[in-house]
Amino acid sequence: MMISMKNATQWRYVTTAISVIFLVVSLVMIGVRGLNWGLDFTGGVVAEVQLDPVVTNHQLDQVLETALHQDVSVIAAGEPGRWVLRYAIPEPGAQVDITASLKTLDAEGLVLNTSMVGPQVGQELAEQGGLALLVSVLCILGYLSYRFEWRLASGAVIALFHDVTFVLGFFAATQTEFNLTVLAAVLAILGYSLNDSIIIADRIREVLLAKPQAPIRQISNEALAATISRTLVTSGTTLMTVGALWLLGGGALAGFALAMFIGILTGTWSSISVGTVLPELLKLQARHYLPPPVSEAP
Repeated sequence: MMISMKNATQWRYVTTAISVIFLVVSLVMIGVRGLNWGLDFTGGVVAEVQLDPVVTNHQLDQVLETALHQDVSVIAAGEPGRWVLRYAIPEPGAQVDITASLKTLDAEGLVLNTSMVGPQVGQELAEQGGLALLVSVLCILGYLSYRFEWRLASGAVIALFHDVTFVLGFFAATQTEFNLTVLAAVLAILGYSLNDSIIIADRIREVLLAKPQAPIRQISNEALAATISRTLVTSGTTLMTVGALWLLGGGALAGFALAMFIGILTGTWSSISVGTVLPELLKLQARHYLPPPVSEAP
């Protein structure tokens, strides 16, 4: 038993060191490469077209990317054969004829309507998205400060920061498009990672009060052993759902599913490692949860 406890402690500290390395690399990627903002934030052209229902998403995507020399977002509309196309505004002087490109797939293809979204609208969306992220973080911090003592709450807070930063760092490193669906995934990751961290922190607090004389490392290991099966089962089933969404959801949901997939993995990882190690480094003890002694002096 003592050997397994020792190995568990070493494993948690090693994974925390790896998390710190990934965190630093992610921050460097964000600072150096930046995010590849999607049309939701930068503006672009939105066109709705009607084609023969036999034309597939893949065929349409290939033809348009060849004609426009850029990535094109192809989203299926409500009716068969109707598609919504989104792409960046062509450079001045560039000859772009969407209708001619569509005719190669369907001689009777039509462009139903075309509209342009300016960068000012994208900037407004970015500000609103950033505000939503800020409000979410402040609400989480308020809840954690109420629920836990600050030493224990700090593990959950840093784990949240780690998860979001790693997702953003991955998108910056790969230059995958960052759009509103990815921003929605980042907000969902905050809640998912917080759920895992709170479950483990709750168990640490319970064991801490039940065994006030036990070393904090032993308490963290016991709390982790009691919750690890639930954490892995929950994460595994969620990953299966997100994986199916990634494979079958099409291009419109690819960014969302990818961000969620990475966030679930890192959220589980950080809750087990960072969420338990940081309170140990801050010298969390049972007395921090005991009521202050009442003085008997008159």
